[in-house]
Amino acid sequence: MQIIPPALERLIADLARFPGIGRKTATRLALYILRRPAAEARNLAHDLIHLHQAIHLCSQCFTFSETDPCTICGNSSRNPRLVCVVEEPGDQLAIEKTGAFRGVYHILHGVIAPMDGIGPAELKIEELRHRVQSAAVEEVLIATSSTVAGEATASYLADMLKTTKVRLSRLACGIPMGMDIKYADEHTLARAIESRQSLASS
Repeated sequence: MQIIPPALERLIADLARFPGIGRKTATRLALYILRRPAAEARNLAHDLIHLHQAIHLCSQCFTFSETDPCTICGNSSRNPRLVCVVEEPGDQLAIEKTGAFRGVYHILHGVIAPMDGIGPAELKIEELRHRVQSAAVEEVLIATSSTVAGEATASYLADMLKTTKVRLSRLACGIPMGMDIKYADEHTLARAIESRQSLASS
């Protein structure tokens, strides 16, 4: 006997496809949507339908945007000679929240993962090469994650760009602020040592 109505079951199945959302969370979300006024559900459906029509990739950095260029690439106060390479638009948002970076971005839309069938051709790597060769780029900051795939992607990019005249830098990794050293794992501590900085003498 089917307890959940078919229409509700389809919604639960759709929501459960989202990353990090299991069936229990999907069921809770679906029931919440069902309990809300029908107008809210129609607004949600409208936004989902028009999402792909409104959002496109910026032709310069390949982030999601409604304008081309995006608001960052089109901002004259940003430094176009400093390019930060990140894996996904979410990484760009995280860096922007810090307010510490005033350059521009290049979104790869993934990392090199041969086991998953993702190679350089599936990412925006050739576009990065062309951007560096054709624009007045002085520094490329590689800000991929410190995972195995992120490190492999960083190494590939560094090897690809080493023949250019741009300065290559890597996002520093190490001990988080406020963390006691004795609680750091070996890998994090090793990266902190490798990324050590000189202290200016007084």
